[in-house]
Amino acid sequence: MKNKKKWILFSAGILALASLSFARGQEKASDEKDRLQNATEAMQEILNVPDDIPRNLLDKARCVIVMPSVLKAAFIVGGSYGRGTMVCRTGKDFSGPWGAPAMYALEGGSVGLQIGGEATDFVFLVMNDRGVQSLLHSKVKLGGDISAAAGPVGRSASADTDAYMRSEILSYSRARGVFAGISLEGSTLRPDNVANKNLYGRSLSAAEIINGSEIQIPEAARNLIAILQKASPEPKHS
Repeated sequence: MKNKKKWILFSAGILALASLSFARGQEKASDEKDRLQNATEAMQEILNVPDDIPRNLLDKARCVIVMPSVLKAAFIVGGSYGRGTMVCRTGKDFSGPWGAPAMYALEGGSVGLQIGGEATDFVFLVMNDRGVQSLLHSKVKLGGDISAAAGPVGRSASADTDAYMRSEILSYSRARGVFAGISLEGSTLRPDNVANKNLYGRSLSAAEIINGSEIQIPEAARNLIAILQKASPEPKHS
């Protein structure tokens, strides 16, 4: 009888732990969904700015990285970082429609010195295949491992496109309603593997997500993909 009671208590304990683990997993997945929602809102608002990202550059980009609401305080405390997502075009040579998102993290460097005390949205355009491959397989330092430049804004950028196309990443920021190109040399970008696992429910590398044709776009990312698809439906790679 005692053994039976012990077994019942043991089983109840296992079930309680399993329920707690499931709840935590659901909570983590919810965090990533919130991140995608914030990225969606930031991207939509940026594309509504009168002098926003030049459309000819967005058309030439292989991928877009959105880092919503990055705070300076996050870079004062060691180990903190900005969190966002990268969406790339699908298909051979990134010539198809926009695909499933991979989660990414932005860390330290000179970011904290430049963004002030306000929440800042960052957008990065990844302009060539080498830039994409570097980001998919490792942590990269902007201006070191990968060439980066402040992106041009508005119609005036079109005359000087070739100069910007030599950079693998073009970076932008928006704070206090002001949208502009910004230099983030010394900062790093890396795949957020934990967040990817939370979002997709299994361990997936950034490369598997971006290159995998069988990866389904999460419901939480559909609006972000739709915004990018509407803004730049057809790639115009040089």
